[in-house]
Amino acid sequence: MEEWTKEQWETAVKSGEKTAFYLYTPMCGTCAVASKMMDIIEQLLPQLKIGKANINFLEQIAFDFQIESVPCLLVSDGGKVSEKVYAFQSVPFLYELLKKSID
Repeated sequence: MEEWTKEQWETAVKSGEKTAFYLYTPMCGTCAVASKMMDIIEQLLPQLKIGKANINFLEQIAFDFQIESVPCLLVSDGGKVSEKVYAFQSVPFLYELLKKSID
């Protein structure tokens, strides 16, 4: 997964395509598990734009989207954020969530 800047996220959202933005912090144990899940999702859904970022460096994103905790997955579709996921329940859960509308 590629590290994205705020500008790359905004460009991806403006494209109108379904996009996922994974937010984490490096010292978070749950984020480490979620990162592995997202790596698998990236392999299963290569057509989906997925970026990641350390939330510590994106204060404005945290404020704009009222991020309450990490890991957090922002999903945009049609030019706006349609999902905000905190509970990365399982790879199948994430796969089904992200597969919708990308075929």
